[in-house]
Amino acid sequence: MKLRVALRLLEIQRVLLRHGLDDFVRATHLYRPLRFAFFLSPSMWFERRRQASRAERLRLALQELGPIFVKFGQAVSTRRDLLPADIAEELAKLQDRVPPFPGAVAREAIEAALGCPVAQAFAEFDETPLAAASIAQVHPARLPGGEEVVVKVLRPGMRAVIERDLEVLHALADLAHRYWPEGRRLRLTEVVADYRKTILDELDLMREAANAAQLRRNFAGSPLLYVPQVYWDLCRADVMVMERIHGVPISDMARLQALGTDIAQLAENGVRIFFTQVFRHNFFHADMHPGNIFVLVDDPKKPRYAAIDFGIVGTLDPQDQTYLAENFIAVFDRDYRRVAQLHLESGWVPAGTRVDEMESAVRTVLEPIFGLPLKDISFGRILLRLFEISRRFNMHIQPQLVLLQKTLLNVEGLGRDLYPDLDIWRTASPILREWMRERTSLRTFLGGLRSHAPELLGAARELPALLRRLSSPQLARRDTQAEEEVRRLREEMRAAERRTNAVTLGAVLALGGLGWLALGHGPAWPGGALLAAGAAKLVYGLWR
Repeated sequence: MKLRVALRLLEIQRVLLRHGLDDFVRATHLYRPLRFAFFLSPSMWFERRRQASRAERLRLALQELGPIFVKFGQAVSTRRDLLPADIAEELAKLQDRVPPFPGAVAREAIEAALGCPVAQAFAEFDETPLAAASIAQVHPARLPGGEEVVVKVLRPGMRAVIERDLEVLHALADLAHRYWPEGRRLRLTEVVADYRKTILDELDLMREAANAAQLRRNFAGSPLLYVPQVYWDLCRADVMVMERIHGVPISDMARLQALGTDIAQLAENGVRIFFTQVFRHNFFHADMHPGNIFVLVDDPKKPRYAAIDFGIVGTLDPQDQTYLAENFIAVFDRDYRRVAQLHLESGWVPAGTRVDEMESAVRTVLEPIFGLPLKDISFGRILLRLFEISRRFNMHIQPQLVLLQKTLLNVEGLGRDLYPDLDIWRTASPILREWMRERTSLRTFLGGLRSHAPELLGAARELPALLRRLSSPQLARRDTQAEEEVRRLREEMRAAERRTNAVTLGAVLALGGLGWLALGHGPAWPGGALLAAGAAKLVYGLWR
């Protein structure tokens, strides 16, 4: 393990202890060889203040540890069924209450990126940030043409900090892979490698701008989701300028209710957006925590989502996409045998797994929750049971699905907060069935043929020449020559094997004879005979 990785692990432990999170350290077996150094430190004896609550101390520790840990807190903050209420409430503050860096520093970074003074690019620019996140912060501004915009700028030194913590994650994943029985099944090294790509992509604001533009095209004119416009001439790798939206934060339930918003419709729209992005567009916003989602209530009876922060998006391989859709539909139909068969066909469970056993296990988990509203479903309990199934059947974690799983948990968390009576099954099933019908329709088939027509025509033109070559006498002669060459090689290999055996036997006999003569016990003729026979066999083998 690299020195700086070991030092970072010690730093993580020091921060946890300094914030009075001793229980976390005691529960982390990795730190057992190291933690006593801190317990023996005089500073630990005297700094035992506990003015803040446990939840607040955890939030402050994650903030101090940096962006990767903040993002972890953001991800789990939506899972109120998995966390104690106090911790869930406190971690939710990580979504929009990360301490900002000075506005003057942001101004300098923007001017360096654009190559001109801020006053030249913007009619107005406010150094007080509108919001601060773990990787960047946003400042309100106005363009010379009067358009209201927001300017997103990366935190200084972010890449170096993230590279260091990614090294720590790689080291931990590697240790788990080598020493933890579950490490290989969970494929943690691949998960970390995939996360590395995701978070480094998030540091490129030009990529985020491109993601926003794609999502905006996908939902152009949609009553479900609004995506702000990007101003490309003011975008750089570490600065992005985008239309400012004025919506209600989705976490502000009191204001949404006061405005008469149709909350049930809003919750259903969230599920529709998720399934539309994943299956119809195959391009989904993968960071849908409450800090990134607003609600436009121009018409409270037809509320519309507005999204920001497009640094993390996901796509699926078409085969994974199809398997997922078929899995969802099989679950909606309570066809648990089909779920088990799909897992076998996709390679997500080892070949030879008994379908009937897996069918029974899946039924045991899912059957009790059908027909229940979201408020009556304990997803925490379901996850634990699904993990038990994964271990029992040696199910391999699919790294390419981690972003999708994270997004699904965010959507479920939002739905739980918005409208606990939401019936996810009833809302999602029609969307998926319609997508599957379209995918297998004659129109889609003909459309695929039309889009691939140039390749198909080219292959058709080459087919006669290919058939002629396959049936030509020259090819037959080449086949005969190839067979003769293979026969000759086999004979050479057999001869080489006989030669090796002869040399080996000769060497053994000769060494045996020499050993007999060297010991000097009994008559010399057996040793001489062995030596002579071995020498003869050696000469014969080498000569052949």
